[in-house]
Amino acid sequence: MRTFYLICGLVAVGLGLVGIVLPLLPTTPFLLLALWCFSRSSLRMQAWLVGNRLFGRYIRDYQNGKGIPRRVKVYILVLLWGSLTACGVWLVPYVWARLLFFAVGVGVTTHVVRIKTKERA
Repeated sequence: MRTFYLICGLVAVGLGLVGIVLPLLPTTPFLLLALWCFSRSSLRMQAWLVGNRLFGRYIRDYQNGKGIPRRVKVYILVLLWGSLTACGVWLVPYVWARLLFFAVGVGVTTHVVRIKTKERA
């Protein structure tokens, strides 16, 4: 089972990294899934993920219930809606896909807005 969790964690990290640039893949849930998988398979990989300089601080703050900074929330939402709009207007000819993009956007926006806003340190 450890090998299975390790592989799932690595796949989740990969999907999370792809999600940084693709609007339909949410980064945070995949990284949290990876953290969960690594906690059951490899303490070394868990420590690497939590200590990562790119997103480790955000994972720790999310885990500890400290929230995320307002500027990060704004960045997430601007990038999300900009990407979804661009894809919906220029790349996707199907109405059902545009509606799916909109539904994903609403879901992610709702989640981001509901996360506690971290006050300045």
